[in-house]
Amino acid sequence: MKYLLVIAVVAVFYLYWKKQRQSLRPPAPPSQPTLAPPQPMVACAHCGLHLPQRDALSDAQQQSYCCEAHRKLGPRP
Repeated sequence: MKYLLVIAVVAVFYLYWKKQRQSLRPPAPPSQPTLAPPQPMVACAHCGLHLPQRDALSDAQQQSYCCEAHRKLGPRP
């Protein structure tokens, strides 16, 4: 029984020592998330939905549309 008590006391001291050692370390600098650069946005000429320019469809007059159906319908009057 006394061996279990000695092992428990040693374990408590080890955990205390480990916690103290970790608190002495300087904190790691927070990592900055890498963000993609902003993309130019355009509005659909038919419904007005804003979307990235790279996802938009264009017609001969260089108007942007969100989908093929709106490109076929043309700009809203």
